[in-house]
Amino acid sequence: MNDNRVRELIIIGGGPAGYTAALYSARANLEPLVIEGFQWGGQLMITSDVENYPGFAEGIMGPQLMGEFRRQAEKFGAEFLADDVTRVDFSERPFRVWVGEDEYRAESVIVATGATARQLNLESERALHGRGVTYCAVCDAAFYRDKEVVVVGGGDSAMEEAIFLTKFASKVTVLHRRAEFRASPIMFDRARANEKIEFVTPVVVEEALGAEEGKLTAVRIRNLETDEISEIPADGLFVAIGHDPTTKLFVDQLDHDEAGYLVTQPGSTATNVEGVFAAGDVVDHVYRQAVTAAGMGSMAALDAERWLAARDISAERSALTAPRA
Repeated sequence: MNDNRVRELIIIGGGPAGYTAALYSARANLEPLVIEGFQWGGQLMITSDVENYPGFAEGIMGPQLMGEFRRQAEKFGAEFLADDVTRVDFSERPFRVWVGEDEYRAESVIVATGATARQLNLESERALHGRGVTYCAVCDAAFYRDKEVVVVGGGDSAMEEAIFLTKFASKVTVLHRRAEFRASPIMFDRARANEKIEFVTPVVVEEALGAEEGKLTAVRIRNLETDEISEIPADGLFVAIGHDPTTKLFVDQLDHDEAGYLVTQPGSTATNVEGVFAAGDVVDHVYRQAVTAAGMGSMAALDAERWLAARDISAERSALTAPRA
């Protein structure tokens, strides 16, 4: 059924950015509604050990960290709806947000729907996710000290991941489906000059091996020219074939770049629609870290709070200066 209230703030998305925005806005008495999605918690819900989030010297499990984020925001009065937004209308205020047939309205909105790492779409990849298969070298490289790892991809991100991994791994093998690489010449030359990195092309990953052992042991590949099947022993498989921002609901109404990431005004989280803000991986295709997403979430909440306060002041001034009948 429809909720007839006009709230001050609705937050769409339930990852580090959305939950931090909820915490800040709840403490500012904005009583936000967080429509966090069925798969609340974002990418950290499928991350095992998180060792690079400040304040947890011994590390913390991804789902546990997101649970703490959520619990803290709820403590200050944030309201949560574990469902997916199906439609939005930002053409006029109050803004309208639908979950199925249920309609919610608010004077301001923060979009924090995040992004998802592209996968190889292998059953074995899913089975070993968090047990050797990962999508973030900065997050997980330290777990592979003195081990042999594989990176899949041919762009700048794959080269950056491979180079970063050489700080820890004893050997890094880069797999790409083409003989040519999409990476910029400077990034490719830098990776090629690293003695720890080896390139194997043109190949595709057929299977991640080790499900029975409970951890990755090798990667089975197929040569696209000869159809030859071979195996590469590996303790880690880093998939670096890109990310997709979760912006399908918004691209018809909010400015975005060619890849679909939302564009905000310089030095702000404000979008092209006044009263709509964006934070986290839905905007950020450079850093993509939980801590940077959380930081942007706090920025969005502060921006929304100040915008709402300015509108209230303007309304009061208009009322005071309006001619009396």
